[in-house]
Amino acid sequence: MNDVTLSPDDHYSQAMASIERTIDKLRRCSDAERKQLKGDLSQLQEMVTKLTSGRIEIVVFGEISTGKSALINALVGESVVEVDVQGGWTRDIWKIPWDGAGYCVPGLAESQVVLIDTPGLNEVGGDQRTDLATTAARQADLILFVTDSDLNETEHVALSNLAGTHKPILVVLNKIDQYSPEQQARLLDVLRSERLLDLVPAAHLVATAADPREREYIIESERGDRRSEWRKPEPEIEDLKVSILSVLEKDGLALLALNAALYAADKSDRIASLRVRLRLKQANQTILSFATIKSVAVATNRIPILDTVGGLAVDVTMVVTLAHIYGLELSWMHARQLVRSIGKAAGFAMLAETGTHLASWAFTILTAGAGAILTAVPQGAAAGYGSFIVGQAAKYYFEHGASWGGESPKVVIRRILEETDKQSILNQMKEEIHKKLAWNRHAP
Repeated sequence: MNDVTLSPDDHYSQAMASIERTIDKLRRCSDAERKQLKGDLSQLQEMVTKLTSGRIEIVVFGEISTGKSALINALVGESVVEVDVQGGWTRDIWKIPWDGAGYCVPGLAESQVVLIDTPGLNEVGGDQRTDLATTAARQADLILFVTDSDLNETEHVALSNLAGTHKPILVVLNKIDQYSPEQQARLLDVLRSERLLDLVPAAHLVATAADPREREYIIESERGDRRSEWRKPEPEIEDLKVSILSVLEKDGLALLALNAALYAADKSDRIASLRVRLRLKQANQTILSFATIKSVAVATNRIPILDTVGGLAVDVTMVVTLAHIYGLELSWMHARQLVRSIGKAAGFAMLAETGTHLASWAFTILTAGAGAILTAVPQGAAAGYGSFIVGQAAKYYFEHGASWGGESPKVVIRRILEETDKQSILNQMKEEIHKKLAWNRHAP
């Protein structure tokens, strides 16, 4: 089969379809799930707007006081964000249109380039700001990682994490004017050959001076008089502009599409994870509830045949309820078949439950009913434990799309039995039975 190379337009269409599928998946969630995913829906809709308008987002990332805000001002050509010499002023995500970028996504005439200023990743008490910055980096199409010296441990860890987002990264060595030519050469060499190795291509390291220090200039008049004057040089950012535009000209539309597709995949995984977590909690509560009902019912009923029939009804109802939790429709007949197949696979566990029924019944007859109070609690607890195992097996079956996940029922149930704290479940069932017996004066 020949590989088919997709065009940027094809990738763009696939990315849009991926986002729309994820939004549709979110809308089909339950009310409780949608409530927790409300922010995700808003972000996905924003991504749709970003993709359709062709908005390229470049996030400026780095520690405080490395000159991130100054770099944005220099690129835009005017003071659009505040520069605080104390550092750490950025409290939120700021989006600044870069109208003079000179780039337009092919086929999207309304496209624009936006620069995003983020909180410094090492601000004291800035965990939330760091999360905001990381989120912005994941949504962006291109990352500018700004430093003003050799990378420290915090920066290296952050850069390693950003490299895992599969976004193009330009490392910007800012404040280069503060180093001598020899220091500049040595610093650039260390970064390229050691610090950025296996993280960022050497060509993606760019030196800048976004906010150069004032310099003293000696001015000589026509008459030969000399005087000194301090002036602020123009920012040195041309190499960075060239690097940014080079990346965008080469891969602009593809970056936009890839980022949207990755973002949709990430949100899809989050939706799936949340649904599993919420359903797991609800399923476990359901299993424990039905197991408790069965244990009490068996303990307070003295007719074995009714125990068997009633117990089966409880288990079948539990399985139908579990199927509904996992978004599946299961008839009573199919639920009964599943319960029986689980019981057959469990074998000895179900046999132990049945043996407890028969033994307690025989003991009650031989003792003319006096033994009922002695057998009620263990009999009910055993029945509840059996129902708990049935529920756990059914839960596994539904979690794997109404299948045993490529394994046999016996293997799955054996693993469930090994992982279940039997004594804890039995004690819990006994406690519920004792509460019921104490409350109901008509119980044995």
